[in-house]
Amino acid sequence: MDRTILLVDDEANILSALTRLLRPAGYNILRAGSGREGLELLAQHEEIGVIVSDQRMPEMSGVEFLRKAHELYPDTVRIVLSGYTDLNSVTDAINHGAIYKFLTKPWEDDLLRTNIEEAFQRHEMKRENDRLNHELEKRVEEKTREVTRNLKTLQVSQEILESLPVAVIGIDDDGYIALANSMAHHLLDPGGERPLLGELAREIIPDQLLGCSGDAIVTMPDGVLFHCWQTTMGRLSHSHGVVLAFAPQQQIEQASRDA
Repeated sequence: MDRTILLVDDEANILSALTRLLRPAGYNILRAGSGREGLELLAQHEEIGVIVSDQRMPEMSGVEFLRKAHELYPDTVRIVLSGYTDLNSVTDAINHGAIYKFLTKPWEDDLLRTNIEEAFQRHEMKRENDRLNHELEKRVEEKTREVTRNLKTLQVSQEILESLPVAVIGIDDDGYIALANSMAHHLLDPGGERPLLGELAREIIPDQLLGCSGDAIVTMPDGVLFHCWQTTMGRLSHSHGVVLAFAPQQQIEQASRDA
């Protein structure tokens, strides 16, 4: 990853000295002779990660320049070079987040190199955190859309299930009724005296229907013929148990004639 640093100082010899010091580290070095020029370069080079600015410059001080850089380009890491006499104004800028570090002039080469390396590490860590946060937000949005789609699908499926002219019952592995549509309630509990959900299937459903295998026609104790279908769940999902569907054979034949 290329590391771009912006050096700002009104003295050309200072810029040259900083460039010689930092060039062996492989940085892409941009130079400006004033705060105004620094802002122009920032507008042209969005890849700038670290700014090192002198404090005492005509027209615009280093603190003023870095405050504007902070407002316009908050991801940059900003370092000011200054003498102790400017400490009060620099400290205020540090407290308000405009400046990352304050280094004195004349600087110590090793200390300056170390601080600039740390500044780039800070910049890159922030960018990586921003990237990860963006990816997380994107995944959350995708998951939210998926959940919304699944909910709508479930609502439509539930409406279709309730509209079917046949009884549909889902029975779990333990033999309890986990699902029952309106027609199931109508055929098994016409008076609406007891709920079907949560009841043992063998206590609610006649043996003739409960023992239905595949697609079959069974005769109920009262002699009425019922067409029933039973299938095992788990082919298209992680669900277990069976689905039982049934309707009076006469009703099915009437529906076929009407069709």
